[in-house]
Amino acid sequence: MRPSRRPALKASEIPPQNLNLREGERQSIVCPDCDTWHPLYRKMIKTHHLDREVRGGRAPRCPGSAQLIDMNISVEQWGEAMLAADSTATGRRSARQHYKPIPAPAKPVTKMSPTSTTPADALTAYRTHLRRCRSSALSGRCQGSHRCIEGSRLAALYAELERAQPARDREVRVEAVRARRRAAKTWTRHAGATDSVKSSLAKRGGTAVEEANNTCRTCHATAVSEAKRGGTAVEEANNTCRTCHATAVSEFRDPDVPTKRFQVRA
Repeated sequence: MRPSRRPALKASEIPPQNLNLREGERQSIVCPDCDTWHPLYRKMIKTHHLDREVRGGRAPRCPGSAQLIDMNISVEQWGEAMLAADSTATGRRSARQHYKPIPAPAKPVTKMSPTSTTPADALTAYRTHLRRCRSSALSGRCQGSHRCIEGSRLAALYAELERAQPARDREVRVEAVRARRRAAKTWTRHAGATDSVKSSLAKRGGTAVEEANNTCRTCHATAVSEAKRGGTAVEEANNTCRTCHATAVSEFRDPDVPTKRFQVRA
């Protein structure tokens, strides 16, 4: 077989996925004209026809037959190019979708058996089951020392809760002590912060003056306000607590109104 008159194709310019140079396999290439795989013979594409069903002289030959291939790359270089092309194609490929089965519907709440959390509740549930199971007509019901599956489960649950109850009580007590300690620390910290703020926010007179001003004092009936001491006689008279009798006359009546005594009923 003579090579065609076309210029030789360089193997480095052919896509690596269109060339097979694996060791132990027959070297082959994709024909650039008919896009089909054909073996290499003496570094040439073996003669082939366009229509594979028609053999002989009647079938036209493919123009890519006897195309010379220039093997300017080694098997290792072709393998590296093949790996690079495969990684690129994998990155372009869309993620495969995994269809998960539809989960089974949840059991209705009305049909759920509540799990006991205390030994008393577990014991009550166990006794209720024994009473119902012994009165039933099932073959594997609870009789004597024999217990059914549900009875055995309730008995094991009661034993487990009874065994772990002291540890749970101890954890509750420890947590309560820790809560009290945290509360005490918090109140101590707040008290220290209040004292420091009180000193920093005091006026020019200092904390002593602030405490004196904020002190609640008991005033007598005839006492006069300290802020108005030394004032006019009218202010002292107004601030004086007086006892009005039943037949007393108001001092604040209008002088133009005819004199009339307003008796105040006791």
